[in-house]
Amino acid sequence: MTIEEMCEHKSMRMTDQRRVIAKILDNADDHPDVEELHKRACLIDKNISVATVYRTVRLFEEAGILVRHEFKDGRSRYENVDTSDHHDHLIDIENGEIIEFMNEEIEVIQKKIADTLGYELIDHRLELYGRPKATKKNPK
Repeated sequence: MTIEEMCEHKSMRMTDQRRVIAKILDNADDHPDVEELHKRACLIDKNISVATVYRTVRLFEEAGILVRHEFKDGRSRYENVDTSDHHDHLIDIENGEIIEFMNEEIEVIQKKIADTLGYELIDHRLELYGRPKATKKNPK
């Protein structure tokens, strides 16, 4: 379901500017912050202010349509909650790239830990931070 469809399902008023921001988020293959959303939105509608983008992402987040991530870089990044499947994130600390991944072993271990502690696991977020391994040069 698209963000616009989720908004309509929740009977939210959709302005043209909200539609632009929703479409950008739906089409994003990264986790843009407000500044990046604003930059992309201005390519479509130069009248969209950064304040409008802030208000819109906050509205979408409060409605449960977007999830906000804080990846230790000081910027809030956003992602549609209607992603196909659960995934975790590996963040490259050198260039800020965010890699989505799913690992069944990790999922099993997390459930096992919760169970051992007497809990049913409802939700979780896993963020790994790393840098590319240095490649060794072949000695000659």
